[in-house]
This record gives sequence, C-alpha cells and structure tokens, in this order.
Amino acid sequence: MAYAQNMGLFTSTPLPEPVGDSAPPVDEHPSRIATVLNHLRRSADARITHPRRFRIQQLRALEKMLEEHLDDFLQALNEDLGKSPTEAKFAEVDVVRAEIDFALRHLAEWMDSTGVKVPLALQPAMAKIEPRPLGVVLIIGAWNYPLQLVLAPLVAAIAAGNAAVIKPSELAPATSGALAKFLPLYLDERVFAVIEGGVDTATELLVARWDHIFYTGGERVAKIVAMAAAKHLTPTTLELGGKSPAVVDNHSPATAKRLAYAKFMNAGQTCVAPDYILCIGDATPLINRLGQAITSFYGKEPITHPDFGRIASSQHFERLLAMLEQGEVVFGGEYDEETLRIAPTIMRNVDLDGTLMSEEIFGPILPVIEVKTFEEALEFIARRPSPLAAYLMSESPRLQSIFSDRVRAGAIVHNAPLAQMVIPTLPFGGVGASGMGSYHGKHGFDRLSQMRSELNKTTVVDTLSAIYPPYSWAKRKIIDRLL
Repeated sequence: MAYAQNMGLFTSTPLPEPVGDSAPPVDEHPSRIATVLNHLRRSADARITHPRRFRIQQLRALEKMLEEHLDDFLQALNEDLGKSPTEAKFAEVDVVRAEIDFALRHLAEWMDSTGVKVPLALQPAMAKIEPRPLGVVLIIGAWNYPLQLVLAPLVAAIAAGNAAVIKPSELAPATSGALAKFLPLYLDERVFAVIEGGVDTATELLVARWDHIFYTGGERVAKIVAMAAAKHLTPTTLELGGKSPAVVDNHSPATAKRLAYAKFMNAGQTCVAPDYILCIGDATPLINRLGQAITSFYGKEPITHPDFGRIASSQHFERLLAMLEQGEVVFGGEYDEETLRIAPTIMRNVDLDGTLMSEEIFGPILPVIEVKTFEEALEFIARRPSPLAAYLMSESPRLQSIFSDRVRAGAIVHNAPLAQMVIPTLPFGGVGASGMGSYHGKHGFDRLSQMRSELNKTTVVDTLSAIYPPYSWAKRKIIDRLL
C-alpha cells in the first residue's frame, strides 16, 4: 500500500529525514529481538492466547487504548503526515475501532468448529473443521496510514488467538513512538510486543522464524519479505498497491466530488486511491467539475488548508515534483518545499511511458486520459499489472457487468471509490502484483488461523475391514461401490 522505495527497508540509500519533531526510532539490537521472539513463542506454546475470554479481553483493551489516548495518536499523525484531527480519527482510529467491534460481536461464531459430511465408505464417523491459532505473527506496517495498517491486522491476529510483534514504520516516527509507549500498557506483554527501528531492525526481524508475516507496503520490498519467509516456509499476507484506474462514463458533479475526495484524502497517499482516470469522450467537463470539487473541499489555496495533509518525506516530495513535468498541468500544481505540500493537481496529455503512468503515484496528482470508447478503456487497463482496486463511474448496468467481468483487480467498485474499505464483511486484498491474501472482519480471522481438519471414527465396529487386503473379487466389488 505504501510506495515501495519510501518504506525505508533494505535499501542502501539514506532514509529521508522525518518531517515532524520526533527522531526516527533507533534500530533494535538483534539480541533483544531474539529475546522478545523467544518470550512470545513460549507464551504462545503455553496456549495463553487460545481462550475466547482472553481474546475478548485483549480486543477490549486495545479499544480502551484508542479511547484513552485518542489525542496522543491524533497529534502523532499530525506530526508525521499533517493529517487533520477529523481525517485522522475516521481514517485511522475509527476504522480500527470498527474492526474491533465487529470482531467482538462475531468472535464466538468465528471460533466455532464446522461439521462436514463424511463419505459413506467411512461411516460411522464425525468430521469437522476447527480454526486454530497459527502461533506468533509479525506485522510490518506502512507510513501512509501508520496507525490503521498495524492495528487492523493486529485485531485479526488477536481474534485468531495469536501472539504478535508489530513493527511500525520508521518513516512515521511520532506514531511509531506512540504505539511503542502505549500499547504495552494495555495489551498482555507475554504475547504482544512493539519493536521499533529502521532497515537493520526490519532485516533482523525477517531472519527469524515466524508463523505468519503480514506486510503492508510496496512490491519491491514485498519480494524481499517473501524471499525471507520462504526460507522458513512461512506463509505471508502481502498488502501492496498498484495503479488503481477509474473509468468515467458519468461526468456528473457527484462523480467529480467522489473521485476528488477519494484521490486527495491523505494528500493522495492512499493505496486504493484512484491513480488515474480514463475518461470516455471529451474530458474537459469532468476536469472542470473536478477543479470545482477540489476548491469546495480545500479552498483556493489547498497547500495552506488545515484539512489537507503533506507529503511524507522530502524524497517522496521530489519524486512527485518530477512527475509534474510529464504532462500538462490543468489545475493546481502549486507546492511548498518547506512544508512538503503539493496542491491537488489534475494533469492531461501525459506521457504514457513516463513514471507518472508506470509507477504508483502515491500523491496528490491525478492524470486524466481521454479514450474514445469503453472497450478502449478496458484494453488500457488489461495491458497493465492488476491493481488493488478498479473503479467505474457509470450508471449503466450493462457497463458495470462488463467491467466486473473483464477487469482483474483486488476489488471492483462502482460509483463509490474507497467505500469498500469501511465494509468489514468485504475482504481487503490484492491480486497479482497488488498483493496476496486478504483481511478485514472474518477474512482476517481466517487468514491468521489454521483451518484444521479433525476426524473421529470409532473402533468398536471396524467397518474398514471391508477394504483390508487380501483383495478378493467380493472385496473389489465393495471397494468400487463405496469409493
């Protein structure tokens, strides 16, 4: 979900300086990482996390932390990303609280075993599928939503009965520090830990053996995580990103407002934000309405508006400025190097071979590309890697049906970009280059559980004797009939 080269993991280039006043976390010593992991594994082996009562207690404790330290987390998010308190609360804190509340309401049914039918050849017998904890989970978060993207997976880990280590992003140092300070005060330290740090810490964590690794970030680092996990045959959940397209057939004011809101929230640093627009026909009316929507949201000087955030780092800021040279800026384009703010910007006549259209933008720049037909838009999307989400702005049921059938993406959304993120019954995850595995609600519980098979067959009556050798003609007939 985060732009890969800004995650700060496994790179020889210097990390960008943090924007806020907080210093970047110091890398943990390898011996402490080993000590923490050994401690958590012993606790997991002792089945401390297994009882439902314990899981409920920890989920409620996590919710209590968010309630009692709401102002601390909002301040940290403002330091790291310039997020307004309102946006930070609903996009970071409230999303996690909704996950907690949903898990608390449904945990009993999620934990129940499910009976399955047994073939006639094996009857009488009973079989069931029982969700079991995996063990110790590593959660590596991203900087663009530095609270939500570690705590939402943590909710799934707790609900599934796992111990967990969370490693917040070092590029959001204030939020990382707040998590390291407050989380141990509320969650059981026998089974949950926060480990801060940068490149060395992340590398050392991946050397260890885990029962699952949950990583949110970019494709380049995801490959490194997957390679490290493969050495121990550790399963992974990789929540990545990609260039999520928005095909526009409906140029109404509501369409423009929904696209502008989805794109420019968090200064465009959202993994499922519309990355570019494919406008069927003349794009001028749409561009005009997008500009009007942006002005209605953030005023005539967005870079000074309190509800519009900043770019996470100077490195990311410079990368985005270079993209402004790859087409015609038709709205916005202002920036402030000192505060790392770039105004919401709309571009057209863009270079389709430049980084603007080959890399995930992950910033407040929205290219609008004109296509003549709906079919041309579908072909344009098909030539590119599968994104985390794909949006169609159209009221046509026929176009919606074709779009759903033809486009390969982690999610297909009609007319409401980003809304899929707040529905706990929908799985959130990518496909292909945009990730593997999904979570939110029960999907997170299932992802971080082992769905164990269990069979019970009595020996009082040995019905299996019908298939024991030697195989006479009569037994062969019985076997053929039963199997």
